[in-house]
Amino acid sequence: MTSVAVLGATGSIGRSALDVISRHPQRYRPYLLSAGQQVDKLIELCAEHRPRHALIADATLFSALRAGLSARGLSTEAHAGPVALAELMADPACDTVIAAIVGAAGMPSALAAARAGKRILLANKESVVMAGDLLRAALDEGGGELLPVDSEHNAIFQCLPTGSRNAGLRPDIRRIVLTASGGPFRGRSRDSLREVTVEQACAHPNWSMGQKISVDSASLMNKGLEVIEAHWLFNLRAEQIEVVVHPQSIVHSLVHYIDGSTLAQLGNPDMRTALAYGLAWPERIDAGVAELDLVRLSRLDFEAPDLQAFPCLRLAFEALRHGIGGTTVLNAANEVAVSAFLQRQLGFLDIAEVIESTLNAVSLEAGSCVETRLQLDQKARQWAQADISRRK
Repeated sequence: MTSVAVLGATGSIGRSALDVISRHPQRYRPYLLSAGQQVDKLIELCAEHRPRHALIADATLFSALRAGLSARGLSTEAHAGPVALAELMADPACDTVIAAIVGAAGMPSALAAARAGKRILLANKESVVMAGDLLRAALDEGGGELLPVDSEHNAIFQCLPTGSRNAGLRPDIRRIVLTASGGPFRGRSRDSLREVTVEQACAHPNWSMGQKISVDSASLMNKGLEVIEAHWLFNLRAEQIEVVVHPQSIVHSLVHYIDGSTLAQLGNPDMRTALAYGLAWPERIDAGVAELDLVRLSRLDFEAPDLQAFPCLRLAFEALRHGIGGTTVLNAANEVAVSAFLQRQLGFLDIAEVIESTLNAVSLEAGSCVETRLQLDQKARQWAQADISRRK
């Protein structure tokens, strides 16, 4: 029986993970469910899935969590805050950690799980964008394993030879291609994006996701973060990573080999496929996802991304070439700018402008520990927020 912690359980990835786990009660049991502030939703999930532990990141909500669990007659133990989460990550009773906390807040728990030697199903891009080198070192220290569950990186993982998941060390691999749906604004000019609304940006044509990642997909920043993530996950240079727009979201990514072969992973756009693969690897289990009907599908389209209309992807490549400091600043500025857009304090096109101004203004020197990364993250956030205030 594998004991699984689901970090970010109330989000779309967390709910998909719990759906897969519930389909295999003889193989998996929930060890921990965590949430940021959605205490009522967390209590509901605990009532449905009966984990041993529940954690709310906002410590002011601990009493509400404990009282809610008690009122339901649940034996689930309540916890709160980052220190408690790190301690739970170190518990030998936990085997697998699904790291799906959104944003920079997910970095410390991912590092703690890596140091503790867990199998990590990584859905938190920011842990790699801000601390890819530290995550690698923590995995080496703890002896754990990391399986990406973003659909694109999971596809690359599946297309690499078994037992050799580090693409950059293989001379037979020429490059990888990450596919992008293009989001809700694919094909539109830059000028036409000036007045788009929050609702339009969050209306993804293929995937059901939270607001932040939906906006990132609309701006192509989500793909930019995935480029940075691929660099660290597969030890690839920026020149070995390509992005291609594929509006159907059926081909999840591809690997080009030097003999002219190209391997691709295909499937319906459903996160449960990648989550089931990560949970059971090297086996495969039922994820509850329908198989492809190629005749009904009939066609697959591909096109180059428009970097003039969607400059966030260009900025991500530029930040990657500046190293971990550049990608840390990029991520921080993007989180602040997207939050301001969602609060209707910033226009859609201003997101990229705030990111670029922050990259130009803040020193991109990054230290070699979590504390210095978080300090750089905070400096970038302060600059980005000041820039947004000036624009108002």
